[in-house]
Amino acid sequence: MRLLPWTNLDGRPCYLSTDDDRSSLSLLADSVEVAQLASGKDVLGGARAVLADDRAGEYAVRSALTRATESLEDVIRIAVSRGGRLMERDG
Repeated sequence: MRLLPWTNLDGRPCYLSTDDDRSSLSLLADSVEVAQLASGKDVLGGARAVLADDRAGEYAVRSALTRATESLEDVIRIAVSRGGRLMERDG
């Protein structure tokens, strides 16, 4: 079972049951992961900029932290998914 890089409407994880890494849904999940990782890099850059700005107010810091937390959740989900798939292959 592949952990997908999104959750359902209730915030629960979604899984894909397939042996085909080239299926339409697998390829969509791959592209979503790539987009999430790219977004995470952008968010990290923005958060660093806010933290480096001594004049940044509470709103800017809270906003940067909120986005960083969301991105970290995405990255952890991707890492768990990819780790699970590696274990299955090595298994």
